[in-house]
Parts: sequence; C-alpha cells; structure tokens
Amino acid sequence: MTISEGKMKKIKLVAYLSLSAAIAATPSFAFAAPGDPVVVAEGLTLDPIFDARLAYEHVDQPATDADSLTLRTRAGIELASDFGLSFLVETEATLGIINDYNDTNIGNGVEAFSVVADPENIELNRIQLKFSKKDMGSLTVGRQRLNIDDQRFVGSVGWRQNEQTFDAVSGSVTALKPLTLEATYAISQRTIFGADAGTREAFDGNFIFLGAGANLGPLNLKGFAYLLDFDAGQPVSLSSSATYGLRATAKLPIVEDFTLDLAGSYAVQEDYKANPNNYSVDYVAGSIGTAVAGFGLTLGYESLGSDGLGNRFQTPLATLHKFNGWADVFLSTPPAGLEDKYVSIAKKFDLLGGITASAAYHDFSSDIGSIDYGTEFDAALNFKINVISVGLKYANYNADSYAVDTEKFWLRLGYSF
Repeated sequence: MTISEGKMKKIKLVAYLSLSAAIAATPSFAFAAPGDPVVVAEGLTLDPIFDARLAYEHVDQPATDADSLTLRTRAGIELASDFGLSFLVETEATLGIINDYNDTNIGNGVEAFSVVADPENIELNRIQLKFSKKDMGSLTVGRQRLNIDDQRFVGSVGWRQNEQTFDAVSGSVTALKPLTLEATYAISQRTIFGADAGTREAFDGNFIFLGAGANLGPLNLKGFAYLLDFDAGQPVSLSSSATYGLRATAKLPIVEDFTLDLAGSYAVQEDYKANPNNYSVDYVAGSIGTAVAGFGLTLGYESLGSDGLGNRFQTPLATLHKFNGWADVFLSTPPAGLEDKYVSIAKKFDLLGGITASAAYHDFSSDIGSIDYGTEFDAALNFKINVISVGLKYANYNADSYAVDTEKFWLRLGYSF
C-alpha cells in the first residue's frame, strides 16, 4: 500500500512538531530563555529558540466561509560570543488540524472556502550570521527577519502562521549620533505561502532598502528609499517599483500628564526597471494620539494614491495586516486608490499579568472618484503570563461598493521562550 503525498506531508509535519516539543522539554533547554542563555564555553552562549502558536480562525462572507485550526512551531538555536558575533538557525512548520479553508495554494481541493492564508508548511525560516556592537551598529548576512520602522513597507507578516523572511545582507550604523544609517540588499522575498506555493513560494530579484534618520530630541526624522526589481518569469515580474519618502514621529509634552504622539509620512512611488507602466503616485499618512484617563486614543488618516489609469501605490513587502483593517480586504490597493480615516482606542488592565483591550473604526473610500468602499469595526483582547500568551480578535467589514461583507474571528494560544 502506497502513502499519498498529502498523508506523507502530514507524517513529516507531525514528526517535526513532536521533535520540536521534545527539544523544548529537555532539561538543558526548558529553563533557558533569551535573557537566560546556556553557557557552553568561556565567552560563548547557546540560546534555544522555541515558539508555538495554536490558531483558530473563522471567516464569514456572503457566498463562502471558512474554519481553520492550525499549529505553528519554530525551533532553533542562537550561538553567541561575547565580542558580538552570533549564528542563528531556525526552522518553521505549520500543521492544519481543521482544514475547512482556502490556504491560497491552487489544486489542493479547498478553493471553495474563504481564504485563510496559513498553508501547511515545513521550511528553514532563518539562518543568519550577525555581528553587532552596542552604540556602533550591526551587520547581518543570511535568511533573516526584517521589520523596518512600522512595517508599512517591509515586514515579517508576523500575524500569519508562516513568517515572511528575506535572503539578504542588512546593516546599520549608530555611531554617528544623532544620525542612524541603514541599508539592506536582498535577493529573495520568502513569502508566507509556503513550500507548496510554486512560483509564489519566493519572489526573487534585487531589492535595496535605504534609510537615514536623525534623533532630534522629541522629534525623529527619517528619509527612506525602497527599490524593488523583481526577476523575470514571476507573477510579480512587471510590478517593480521605486519608492522615496520621509517619515517623522514626535512625542510632545503639552502639560503635565498630557502628551501628544504624532506621526506622519509622505512618499512617492514610480515605475522601476522592467515595469512597463509610466506612473508616479503619492502616499500620505498621519496620526495623532494621546492618553486620557488611562485610555490610549488615536486619530489617523492614510492615503495610497492612484493615477486613474490603474497604477496605484502598493507595498508588497509590508506586514499588510497591520494597516487598513484586520479583515484584510485591502491587502492590494484598489485601482482607484485608497483613503482610510480611522479612530482607535486601547486600555491596559492590571489583570492576569496585564490585559490589553483595543478597538478601531475605519471609513474607507477611493483616492480618486469619491467612491465609498465601506466601513470596518475591529476589536482585540490580549494578555500574556510568563511564556503563555492568549489573544482574541474580531473584524467586521461592511461593504458599500468594494469587495463583500467580511466577518472574521480569531482565537490564539501561544507559548514561547
């Protein structure tokens, strides 16, 4: 009797997860943590990495729905010397337990369900060599996690079970205070879609990320450039772009116990390299936040522009779930662009080690043409006790003229050290 490819994959996933759990439970590693590594030689430490997350997600849309229960683990080690050199290797695996969802990979028989972008997967998530000196800077070579600033342009997509990483060389210089310089050259975007995604497993090319920032007391300024040159023969080959912009953040004390948190960004995106289009579109974002009676309040605005010819501002390497609503309706900018006007509130309660509750409301419309897309309400409740974390999250998008009504609910249980 032969074992089907799908069943063999399940066996491999279960074996990997069992091995990861066994390693995490061994006495030499069980009490180690990032702040408490194991000394293996003079000037040399071994820091075990273990991160497990059980995630339930429900999606309700007019024509389809979905239910998923997935278990994701990451296991690895970091070997570090006291002179700043370290080596890290980490694997990642995602197992589907309830599989009534479209994982975005074609041909696996679940296309009829709504999308939950957590495919089953086993991969080498990170392998990197790093040199770092306090108050000097750092240099990292290899497959690595990149979260630049607020992740609006480059991020690891940590919300999904499979992480986005990059095969890259990245460095920073912090010795020129108040200036900070950052540069990254990447040759591959390792996507969240996993090893069975075919040409979507990774998008290769030549990617350059540059940043120069200045810390000027309460004000932080940063200029940036993101040059994305995708290789030919990929689904994204004709979408290369060059983005140049400026980001500013400030924390301004107004009176005693009252501070304003301000943030603003402006950027221009243009066609680049093999992109056949000729366009230039703008990005504008701003927010103002404060705390009143222990509640954090934020008002914000974001605009991803369009030229009216189908070219619009896109951020394909970003952690997109963080922006424009948790229902993930706007992972790709609509042809007429996008405006997002939002308000959010958050409160931390001194229960169970600290519970954080938050809620947000979004009003979405087009950048051109005055089209009302829809509105969305989001809410979340999170707490963490030592190495255990629990999260509940809800999103409800009400469509006017873009996409369809979408309601989502998540329950997550995490364990990491």
